Amino acid sequence: MPLSDHQDAEHFQYDRSWTEIEEMLNSAEIVQNNWLSKYYEYQMQGNKKKMMEAARNKKALDGVIKTLRWVLGDMRVKHPLN
Repeated sequence: MPLSDHQDAEHFQYDRSWTEIEEMLNSAEIVQNNWLSKYYEYQMQGNKKKMMEAARNKKALDGVIKTLRWVLGDMRVKHPLN
């Protein structure tokens, strides 16, 4: 039985530092806040198509942020898939 992608050690490296993970979390939160600001900007303009795009991207970053917080040991995040 072949290994699934995440078990293929040849294509994955496991040497990320805590600092790298924390920086990625910080970046993700900044980008998420930018999308939230864009959402309200588009709402004031009445641009529903752009509002949906901003909401979708903001929501996608919720998962990224939750997973990074879980990796860092945030006790408020029991499991990133819940």
